[in-house]
Amino acid sequence: MNGVPQTTVLEPVPRKECSWMPEEAPVETALALDGAAGCIADARARTAEFLARAQSDHGLPVSARALELAQLVVSELVTNALKYAPGPVMLELRAAGDWLEITVWDTEPALPAARGADVGRVGQHGLEIVMAVADGFEAHREPVGKRITARLTLLDPPGPGLGG
Repeated sequence: MNGVPQTTVLEPVPRKECSWMPEEAPVETALALDGAAGCIADARARTAEFLARAQSDHGLPVSARALELAQLVVSELVTNALKYAPGPVMLELRAAGDWLEITVWDTEPALPAARGADVGRVGQHGLEIVMAVADGFEAHREPVGKRITARLTLLDPPGPGLGG
């Protein structure tokens, strides 16, 4: 252990085959962020616009819950990237069928590590939040930096008594 945080992986998100994606072509967009004032809010707004277009133009189901969680995950991942990595950040959104894949690339090669729960700790809960709300989470080192991917369902989970 050389002091470099290691990855925590939950339900890997396939990068090449995307076997969880349906056969239809995914709806995709990417946004480069430079860390300027307002870019985190812009990333959240662009995520909402992307999901609105995915729903209206491509007929993908997007629940109000999915929209809120997507904006939360984008906010947390982009905030962490801008806080801990020098240089630019890239946000990629990819939706198909019932799924949304949120990927954030940054220039810092150290993989994030979720900290243990501590109600007395102020801040540094972003990764815990993302891992708690995401249906899948994965972190990979890249030739330059790292790529963090979270997967969310676009549908509301079944409620109690509805087979869930």
